[in-house]
Amino acid sequence: MSEHQHDMWSTHYDIVIVGAGVAGSALAHALASVERSKPLRICLLERSLAEPDRIVGELLQPGGYEALHKLGLESCTEGIDAIPVQGYCVVLNGENVHIPYPNGREGRSFHHGRFIQALRGKAKEAKGVEVVEATVSDLIECPLSGRVLGVRATRKGEDSVQKEPFLADLTIIADGCFSNFRNSIMGKSGIKPETKSHFVGLVLEDVQLPIDKHGTVCLVKGHGPVLMYQIGTHDTRILMDVKAPLPSDLKSLIIEEILPQLPSGVHLALHRAVEKERLRRMPNSFLPPSEQGGKYTKEGAFLLGDAWNMRHPLTGGGMTVAFNDVVILRDLLTKVNDFNDWKEISRLLHTWHWKRKPLSATVNILSVALYDLFGADDENLEVLRVGCFKYFERGGECINGPVSLLSAITPDPALLFRHFFAVALYSIWVLFTHPQPRYIKSSGKPDMVVPSWEDYPFLILRSIHVFWTAVIVFAPLMWTEIRY
Repeated sequence: MSEHQHDMWSTHYDIVIVGAGVAGSALAHALASVERSKPLRICLLERSLAEPDRIVGELLQPGGYEALHKLGLESCTEGIDAIPVQGYCVVLNGENVHIPYPNGREGRSFHHGRFIQALRGKAKEAKGVEVVEATVSDLIECPLSGRVLGVRATRKGEDSVQKEPFLADLTIIADGCFSNFRNSIMGKSGIKPETKSHFVGLVLEDVQLPIDKHGTVCLVKGHGPVLMYQIGTHDTRILMDVKAPLPSDLKSLIIEEILPQLPSGVHLALHRAVEKERLRRMPNSFLPPSEQGGKYTKEGAFLLGDAWNMRHPLTGGGMTVAFNDVVILRDLLTKVNDFNDWKEISRLLHTWHWKRKPLSATVNILSVALYDLFGADDENLEVLRVGCFKYFERGGECINGPVSLLSAITPDPALLFRHFFAVALYSIWVLFTHPQPRYIKSSGKPDMVVPSWEDYPFLILRSIHVFWTAVIVFAPLMWTEIRY
């Protein structure tokens, strides 16, 4: 056996991290940056170290930006043409409502690939971190206990066909939403991701959004919401939510049904992008986090990032949750002396699971609940959607509270509960007091009429249905966070 082969088969790390994306790269850098009596040996494995090209993971909320600062990674948003984000503009039927982040807080938006390369660069610079371009094919398990001892991977290269073992005391899987190891690690406690819809993405060139440095959410009738935000000096990302099953002719659907409902300033750019670019699609999945380290999960390994927990990307909370997770994990793992002691790691995972709950539960629940309202597909959800827009129009705490939750500045599920059902009750008030469409027999066209006393019995019955709809949207989401 050659010296190279001997070293290859005998290499052992403290920690192996599979996936050099947002969570994996940040964790490798974070753990290596902590002062220890003996520096950690960390191996970060990634299938391709080329700049990734994705249509999501381009908006970092203020709460995530603060976590980036805590990790010492704020420079990753510099030199990549990142854009400050100061809030949102919500558009319904041509009307805008301005939702700024509170107290001048800011997030960042950028090209995903440039940001990932900056994170990987930081990981490569970190002491004790070895970044390896290799495709991980399977877990190495103890034949007696089933404990994960590391992974097998094939290095990238024309002559590399042999699988190499990468052994470690602890293996962390952060291989993204299409994780190949989720079921193996989670075992009986695993949950199947639920795909609610797809985002269809394009890049628009040199467009002016309704409010500069603000994400724009357009509520489109007949389809899910459309999200737009600037990711570079000349580039604006547009994500159009299309529910399953996807139509065969997406281009016609965009031009004929979605484009007419968007601000006029993006029409020409969207026409050009549809004609010139390839339509990119990404599933919008929901995967609540189930606790790891228990009797049903594999010893020696755990999941991180989208491999373990996903939410709808409408609110741009994925990277915020990931960076917050890394901050908590860094602080907990710093106290571990022996990564081979699974009892200690198991207790740590239990602590992490519940310590992350306030922020992760708030972002997870809000993302799906807001999507259900903004992507209303029945008459009761439509009432809630209009009511939500009117609630924002009130300003004050009706804006500050919800946007503080969305931006992860105030991670508080109880506050989310209060605002969600305040929206539900206000939606019922709007139903009684605001003009509603009513068809006039003589013309056959709808007219906007304020309900009269004779309409109240029907509206009371409908109000019960609307409130019940709010309950069945919110309660199951809250239960997934408590249950798991």
